[in-house]
Amino acid sequence: MKHSYITLTFIIFFLSNIASAQEFHGGVIAGLVGSQVAGDSYSGFNKAGIFAGGFVSLDVGKASGLQLELTYFQKGSRENPTEKNGYQSYLLRLNYIELPLLYQYKTGIFTFFGGPSAGFLMGYHEEVNQEVISDQQYYVKPARVTLQFNLGFQFNITPEIGVNFRTNNSLLNVFSENVTGDVFRFFDHGRYNDALVLSMYYQFR
Repeated sequence: MKHSYITLTFIIFFLSNIASAQEFHGGVIAGLVGSQVAGDSYSGFNKAGIFAGGFVSLDVGKASGLQLELTYFQKGSRENPTEKNGYQSYLLRLNYIELPLLYQYKTGIFTFFGGPSAGFLMGYHEEVNQEVISDQQYYVKPARVTLQFNLGFQFNITPEIGVNFRTNNSLLNVFSENVTGDVFRFFDHGRYNDALVLSMYYQFR
């Protein structure tokens, strides 16, 4: 957890310095994540996580803009034990530093956006029925680099403060090897992160 705080501090410091240039806007963003992994047989956005970091944006027209973000993004999958599933439990934690580049379309108090992001794995943990399997010898490890597509919108409460909602979906297998149960998406079979994010942002003036 201490490592996460240090990472977030660096992200905010780095982007706020870029945003000090007159033609750029900058700010911070933080919120909650609900995530799942397509292909692991545990459906539902049941894994809660944190989404936080900073951004810089550049207006490229009256209604258009580009935004670069650097965020700490917790994803994964969870299945809690119930009578229906025979009291089986599962937990996968995947922690990323993610770098999205988003195109923005602004209309009134709403901004719609979309674009790709690269994710860099910072840590992981997987357990089945409370037994850790991610430290076993033949464990299939998560991929160190991932590629996602983001789509969403934000509602501007004031010129500085707003609410941001997005989906974040993997384009490539987030694990290093294929396993039984993998699903097909876009290019190949694999397991894929799907995340919903609700966050607040503050833009420096």
